[in-house]
Amino acid sequence: MRLDFIRPLYERKGPYASVYLGALTGPERKTHWHSVRDRLGECAGDAKATLDALEQEALGAAAGRALFATHGDVVLAESLARAPYELAMWSPLPHVTPMLMRRGENVPHIRVIVDHAGAELTVFGGAVPRRTTVEAATWPLQKTAQGGWSQKRYERAADEAWEKNAVAVAHEIDEQVRRIGTELILVAGEPKSRSYLMHHLGTKSADRVVMVEHGSRSNHGQFQEDVERALDDWLDQRRARLLARHEEFAGPVGMAPVAHALREGRVLALLMPGELPQPAWIGEGGTQVATDPDELRRWGVEHPVQERSDSALARAAAMTDAELYFTDAVSDVAAVLRY
Repeated sequence: MRLDFIRPLYERKGPYASVYLGALTGPERKTHWHSVRDRLGECAGDAKATLDALEQEALGAAAGRALFATHGDVVLAESLARAPYELAMWSPLPHVTPMLMRRGENVPHIRVIVDHAGAELTVFGGAVPRRTTVEAATWPLQKTAQGGWSQKRYERAADEAWEKNAVAVAHEIDEQVRRIGTELILVAGEPKSRSYLMHHLGTKSADRVVMVEHGSRSNHGQFQEDVERALDDWLDQRRARLLARHEEFAGPVGMAPVAHALREGRVLALLMPGELPQPAWIGEGGTQVATDPDELRRWGVEHPVQERSDSALARAAAMTDAELYFTDAVSDVAAVLRY
């Protein structure tokens, strides 16, 4: 998964309060929050303002919540479909691993349902999906069946209108691919319009298209199921390719060599078996992570701080545009190298 959405967490210096809450009724949430707040306690600095900010978010309804706050502000609040185990802690870095494991991979993608009149596009590239409708020509969209000398002219005009709309849709998709780094474009809809769309898409966009069987703008039907299946298939293939590349080029395994590769900015993706609570050492810089504080001192860090390995790895990956995947195929952290 790409970690762009957690990068703002590392633009604010800690300590961070990380809070994970399960699903509760309204009255239960308020009582439960007081217990959580007592566990966090009152530490130095502006902790009270931080806890006050957390309280406003914690009392909202959700199946599960992951909250991260520092210096009086909630920097990130995520609603989780699956309630995580409950946790409340202070630490130098936010403890994001449980959220990442339950949130699921965040694949930047575009869902497209195209027809003769244009298309419905939904862009998944940030916190909130963005839906838009693209239409260019509005007439004629239907071919006449009346016969006569003008029938071919009407049919040609309808074809031109369909293609004009497909061109507009293709331009919008190409722009979104450029803006959000789309990995996958899932296309359903009318066959002729899909053909026109593929003809006018740029090469970068066309290479990312997967056709799905069901769905129209008037009736999405099984479109959602087809999309979820295609996303799962893509993620399985992505993990498999990364594992194969890691094995082929004998990528580093274990915290010490992986941390060294992260400091050098050579990591394309991290592969993790799950949470890694063993201690590591960090500095203020995003890639300043090591298993030995003296190693960080040699890199110019005056005062190394102890932190969980998984929290340190998540920060380093986010700040170097490395991806992160959880997989049972590794028993320790492993790195897929860029070069």
